[in-house]
This record gives sequence, structure tokens and C-alpha cells, in this order.
Amino acid sequence: MPLTRSILAYPPFHLSEICEPLGRVTFELFKNVVPRTAENFRQFCTGEYKNSRGVSQGYKGSKFHRVISQFMIQGGDFLNGDGTGSTCVYGTKAFQDENFSLKHTQKGLLSMANSGPNTNGSQFFVTTVPTPHLDGKHVVFGKVVDGYDVIDRIEKTRTGRRGRDVPDLDVVIAESGQL
Repeated sequence: MPLTRSILAYPPFHLSEICEPLGRVTFELFKNVVPRTAENFRQFCTGEYKNSRGVSQGYKGSKFHRVISQFMIQGGDFLNGDGTGSTCVYGTKAFQDENFSLKHTQKGLLSMANSGPNTNGSQFFVTTVPTPHLDGKHVVFGKVVDGYDVIDRIEKTRTGRRGRDVPDLDVVIAESGQL
């Protein structure tokens, strides 16, 4: 199925690496294909979701905790910062896979990171190459429409000193929102 241009939002991420601004990445969300998945991401981008204690939760200030060259960059764990934390805007820790209509056919796709079927939460990844082996396992819900050069720079971040695939320097989402 071709990528369609039904736009929910263009949430921008302003990224930095140890206080050096890397630039802005803008995503298009595919709300016409995966509305619940797109809305979950959008609310974490804007910070409008509040947990049970009324505290705002979202991507601002979180980091990309996993970088694998020629594969993907992963972020969205604003709870623990290491890939072990996740939540969703639907009042549970996770929500079901909405569908697998969209495939991992190109670089720059925005997809849900999960720990198995129906475990979608706040974590996401951006592909840096086509990844067809992920089809049917991870929900594609958007794509990079501006700032892919920033994704390229993140992909080139050195890893390994703090753990396998963990960036040696923190790559932080300094600002996050909706245009």
C-alpha cells in the first residue's frame, strides 16, 4: 500500500547531542491508516497526556537510547531512558497493534517499537534503510518529511561505550510539539 498524505500533524523534534543542536525533524503521521497509533504519538509529542498523578508525560527531554547503523534509531522511553519503560495514552501500559497495512519499505519511516504482539506504548523507531523483516511485527505510523539529515547524523553517533547500540553521547529531544 502506498504511503498516503492524510495529515494529522507535523510534530517537530528539536534534537541535540550534549548541548550541541543537531536540528529539527518533522514527521507526517498516517492517521487515516492507524489513527490510534498516530494519536498516541501526537499526544506524547505535545506533552498533553497526563499520568494518573496529573503529571504531563512526553518526549521532550527524552533521548534516543538505541542506535543501530544501517537499521534504525530508537527513542520514546521517557520513563527510564534505556528502552525498558513504556506507557500509552489509553490508560494502560500498552495497546494493541492497530494493523500492519503499511510496510517498512524505505528509510525515514516512523514505526512502533514493541516487545511482542500488542505491546505498543511510547517507544518508536525511525528506519534508516528498508526493513522488510519487520513487516507484520511493528506498526508503521508515519514518516520523516523534513530533517532527514538529522536522522543521518544520529545514525552516525558512536555507540558501545555504555552498552551495545547505546549512543556514547546522549541524543536528546530538546523540544517536541505540533505544527
